[in-house]
Amino acid sequence: MDHQRSFAFLDGPRPRAFAHRGGAAEGDENTAAAFERAIRTGFRYVETDVHATADGVPVVIHDDRLDRVAGHPGSVAGLTWADLSKVRVGGAAVVPRLDEVLDAWPHVRFNVDVKSDAVAEPAVEAVRRARAEDRVLVASFSDTRLARVRALAGPRLATSVGMRGVARLLLGSATRMPLRLPESVAAVQIPVRSGPIPVLTTRFLEYVRGMGREVHVWTIDDPAEMGRLLDMGVDGIMTDRVDVLRDVYSARGLWLS
Repeated sequence: MDHQRSFAFLDGPRPRAFAHRGGAAEGDENTAAAFERAIRTGFRYVETDVHATADGVPVVIHDDRLDRVAGHPGSVAGLTWADLSKVRVGGAAVVPRLDEVLDAWPHVRFNVDVKSDAVAEPAVEAVRRARAEDRVLVASFSDTRLARVRALAGPRLATSVGMRGVARLLLGSATRMPLRLPESVAAVQIPVRSGPIPVLTTRFLEYVRGMGREVHVWTIDDPAEMGRLLDMGVDGIMTDRVDVLRDVYSARGLWLS
């Protein structure tokens, strides 16, 4: 099995605490206000998502449409940045640019889920312009999209694995078959289950950790489940309920804000 080189993204102690979309349980998500709230709570890792506007600007939003988060019709890809920047909720801008977010919090690590093929290159360019390669990890459900990111960015920019990659690792862990991962893979980020199929098992965790990679689990909001995963030895937990995860870590002496 191959072994991971060190990544600045993963400096500091484990287990890592990730504010999923900045802490979506508070009612807003992927906004400057949500990120600021999570960071003030003490989070050093923030998970977020990016899409591209019609003119290729990478913007921070989970959905490909504005309906749910802004009550505004239309797709992100159908609007220019000039138009999207005018969308307001309660007088505040709803969708920030990726470069704005990276510049605003230069000491925070951002776990960036690349949500469309169109945003792969603009996102890599935004990270490069912000000189944020050492504090960004790029994730995606799509292995093809991640391969594109790796080709554009090179091995310095940390990545996760897509759904096919996780399936290969599940098979490898079951058969003890040795696998090689791309050099830039710093962590394997997974749900506890995928439908009826358990993904996180002790065998899977030991297998991936034996390859020198971390295992991060999403999206966990129940304190008892957080405790169970910490007992298993996961390297990081993503949550929408930032106060709950902070309290669980604090009770175990793990909260180092």
